[in-house]
Amino acid sequence: MPRTQKNDNFIDKSFTVMADLILKLLPTNKKAKEAFVYYRDGMSAQTEGEYAEALDYYNEALTLEQDSNDRSYILYNMGLIYASNGDHTKALELYHQAIESNPRLPQALNNIAVIYHYQGEKAKEEGDADGGEALLDQAADYWIRAIRMAPNNYIEAQNWLKTTGRMQVDIFF
Repeated sequence: MPRTQKNDNFIDKSFTVMADLILKLLPTNKKAKEAFVYYRDGMSAQTEGEYAEALDYYNEALTLEQDSNDRSYILYNMGLIYASNGDHTKALELYHQAIESNPRLPQALNNIAVIYHYQGEKAKEEGDADGGEALLDQAADYWIRAIRMAPNNYIEAQNWLKTTGRMQVDIFF
């Protein structure tokens, strides 16, 4: 039984009904519709913390999805799972793939910056000041790119960039 038929709360059921209606009305091919079903089931599993199941659905969606924009969101969600499980190397790989598919994905840029920032702070704590600073500079580069796309977002990152001297105050205006 598909995951979407197992949903037992009102919001999930409502979303499933609306998504099914949209799928029927959209002039897309069968493969794209099937990819969306896998993606939707992956999001549902991810929301419930069923990460292995979500990754299975996302991988199926990737085999079917041809639209680069849609592929970027699948890759991004996969990156979220790996990052939340502490596999930053795999998360970075997936976020970079998402950006390759869709360069206008500020949330992926932000998450890359968050990982580099974490790694930079950790390196400095372990006594590698130069390596830590290099990672923090990478974080700054990615945050600046994300903020340029979404200037009203990532306020904490903007404050960090300003207080560390890694950004001019008026760079986004």
